[in-house]
Amino acid sequence: MALLLGVDTGGTYTDAVLIRDEREVVASAKALTTRHDLAEGIGKAVAAVLKESGADVNEIGLASLSTTLATNALVEGQGGRVGLVYIGFRERDLDGHGLREALGGDPALVIGGGHSHAGGEAAKLDEAALTRWLETDMGVSGFAVASQFATRNPAHELRAAEMIRAATGKPVSCSHHLSARLNGPKRALTAVLNARLIGMIARLIEKAEGKLVELGIHAPLMVVRGDGALISAGQAKERPIETILSGPAASIVGACWMTGETEALVSDIGGTTTDVAVLRGGKPAIDPAGARVGPWRTMVEAVAMRTTGLGGDSEMHVLEEGLVGGVSLGPRRVVPVSLMALEAPELVHRVLDEQLRSETPGEHDARFVRAVPGIEAGGLQAKDAALLERIGSGVQPLGAVLKTRLEMAGLMRLVKRGLVQVSGVTPSDAAHVLGRQAQWDGEAAEKAVALIGRKRTGSGNRLNPEPLAMAQMIIDQLTHQTSLALLETAFAEEEVDFGLSPEVLARHVLLQKGLDHHRGLMRLEAGLNLPVVGLGASAPAYYGAVGERLSCRMVLPEHAGVANAIGAVVGRVTIRRSGTVTSPAEGRFRVHLESGPEDFSDAEAAMAALQEALEAEARAQAERAGAQDIHVSAAREMKVAQAEAREVFLEAEITVEASGRPRIAG
Repeated sequence: MALLLGVDTGGTYTDAVLIRDEREVVASAKALTTRHDLAEGIGKAVAAVLKESGADVNEIGLASLSTTLATNALVEGQGGRVGLVYIGFRERDLDGHGLREALGGDPALVIGGGHSHAGGEAAKLDEAALTRWLETDMGVSGFAVASQFATRNPAHELRAAEMIRAATGKPVSCSHHLSARLNGPKRALTAVLNARLIGMIARLIEKAEGKLVELGIHAPLMVVRGDGALISAGQAKERPIETILSGPAASIVGACWMTGETEALVSDIGGTTTDVAVLRGGKPAIDPAGARVGPWRTMVEAVAMRTTGLGGDSEMHVLEEGLVGGVSLGPRRVVPVSLMALEAPELVHRVLDEQLRSETPGEHDARFVRAVPGIEAGGLQAKDAALLERIGSGVQPLGAVLKTRLEMAGLMRLVKRGLVQVSGVTPSDAAHVLGRQAQWDGEAAEKAVALIGRKRTGSGNRLNPEPLAMAQMIIDQLTHQTSLALLETAFAEEEVDFGLSPEVLARHVLLQKGLDHHRGLMRLEAGLNLPVVGLGASAPAYYGAVGERLSCRMVLPEHAGVANAIGAVVGRVTIRRSGTVTSPAEGRFRVHLESGPEDFSDAEAAMAALQEALEAEARAQAERAGAQDIHVSAAREMKVAQAEAREVFLEAEITVEASGRPRIAG
């Protein structure tokens, strides 16, 4: 039987797994994610899993990749410079749904054209204005095109895209190809983000394919979409926006495969975030409002997921206010001190020892900084460029780099650009001190945690002078914040309206006292009524206490640490296409197709024609993605009105789904 290779690139680790016959995990392996070039980490993880398994590369019939690249790039404001052609809208419409913010100063052209709700041409496309604009040197890597009511008639988007390709040869993202729904500004936003990602994702996929070939693997490469389905590498290059939330979606598919649970909360803790989703009927719910990534709500179909900036590598903050003090975690990721010590052991230990010998705790104790190699540093302010030069090429203590407190803002700008990484104490370090993890430098972790414990609270006392107790304080805070993330998701998905937001409900004093099993004149009990599937390499180290806190069954599968990589390869190819039938006049039914509107005199005939066209398109795309044994299903949603004791057709939306297993090379 053929072997299946699944790969997932996370914030800290890249995982690889080999599965035989979709039933048995043969081997798994990890390699550190190489953020400057993700393909390097992919190659190392795959090489490691091949060595671990001793497998013959010729047995591998399929490879599949889930990646955080698209999500992280959008959250961190990275990606290529794009040009937007906005047809039939007003200049002020650029402010809708954060479109102007998403452009971030990139060029946009607002021109005449567009169509009506019924698909008729509202105004002629201003081709002369587009031609003049394209003659200017904008320095963009791709274009996005969004036209008014393009989902009802895409003619102007298609014509503009044709002109752009002819004039520039650059890739073009048409909004109607990314969503069949109305809401032009939101579709335009989705097209802009897609165009921004095209070059980045294409380079990753091409490099990943090259790494696989170097290792002798010639199997076709699939990529996980944000709803957990698989698409071909070629489709992912065209529509990279669909790979946002790819990793979390793969983890839920992997959770189902490993545990057989059908009704559960799935919580996946990584280095940077904790992703929580609800599993119902063995399937993850799809977010009806479209995937949210960073500050933007897109029109991309993706798993309904609540993401919290909480992970094993979350930055720890000391709360110095109050008599007792405490700690908080996240939302920013830093490099754990125990991991940084592997890169520069002599420097890290020397600095930590010097700081421990000092009588007075320092503001930047147990914090380090390093530049990330291979990242383009153009366009920096002079002060930021000078700070980057001062950081140099190696690891340095943060206190030696920052000359004034004002430079901290510059440092954060360098971090946001991906040019610099900061190191500090994290839950991963605390887990090393407590003996729950041992893959990095535990001695460095203990020194760093001891330094944090020397910080003073409002009472003037030290936060926690014992390293073991300080480490436990950090882990307890992780338990608390993880519990809140799970409770927020549960309340958000509850059918009962409690009258308060999920965030308020999760923190409500009565709920927290119920979790504490309060016994007084009142007896209070609270907990989750569903099991929790804990995923992530560090889940076994942390999630037992979370299950106890929430009085629920905690499921920790054997291969929880590589759930994303498993989900990447056991999923199905699924292509969905949607379309609309409207009624512009009584007795006339209009089908809105890629080729333009087509009218029928009978509603059923119109819907049948639309369904036939959507089924053909979905099946063709599924075959292009490499699916076999394709099953096609269709669902209709009709809107009608009552008028003079008769039912009047208003609109119908038809959604077609073509699904099948990816073809295995043999």
